[in-house]
Amino acid sequence: MWRKKLSGRKNLIILVSLILVSFALMTFDIRRSQSPTIFETILMWMVSPIQNLVNQSVESAGNVVDHYFFLADVSRENEELKRQINKLISENNQLNEKLRQKARVNELMLHQKQHQLKSTLATVIGRDATQWAKMVFINKGSRDGIRESLAVVTHAGVVGHVIQVGLTTSKVLLIMDGRSAVDALFGEDRISGVVVGTGMEFCEMKYVPITAEVNVGDQVLSSGLGGIYPKGLVVGTVISITKATQGLFQEIIIAPSVDFGRLEEVLVLM
Repeated sequence: MWRKKLSGRKNLIILVSLILVSFALMTFDIRRSQSPTIFETILMWMVSPIQNLVNQSVESAGNVVDHYFFLADVSRENEELKRQINKLISENNQLNEKLRQKARVNELMLHQKQHQLKSTLATVIGRDATQWAKMVFINKGSRDGIRESLAVVTHAGVVGHVIQVGLTTSKVLLIMDGRSAVDALFGEDRISGVVVGTGMEFCEMKYVPITAEVNVGDQVLSSGLGGIYPKGLVVGTVISITKATQGLFQEIIIAPSVDFGRLEEVLVLM
């Protein structure tokens, strides 16, 4: 065992000595211009493989370092590109949302102009939707001339009416709410009834006589009675009719014309 250790140390000493001699010869050769002696030539021949190995090792180490810094630069560039892409995506989404909002507002303004409605544009800023209560909050209040019982609509039809007014916000009761009632009529015979909320996505039209001619697909319009909704506003469409064997009235289900799940801007009729 100790002989192997001694042998390994001797080899290491010889290797280091040859490297030092090699560097000494190189330095000496630079300082003198004469041709090398035989002894110098032999030594240079002996150490040249070791010198080549050292040069290759140094060169390899340099390549590894260069590659490391190259990869570090690439990683930083990738992170910067990701940041710029995310920023562009965010800006694009914001721009698309502004364009969609502008299109919705333009549609409301066109509806206002066509029907000569005196109204105020408002934005939905909150919702209160429990099992029976269906309400939204808008960003207009008494400061903007809003008062209770004003009708709220979109270009698609009736949304509901204002039930509570603050300085800068108001609460709107939707026609789906169980407390809502809209006097309405439909069909060529102008059959009248009352559209009431059910607390769900559909409404029910009450007090339509059992003898009245009602068809699925009939459009239901506000009648103008009741003092809240002007005449002729679209309320919804008949989707189901049930004529009971007993009783005076039909059971009629109405699908509201407004998509309340996508309600964002509304008109408050002044």
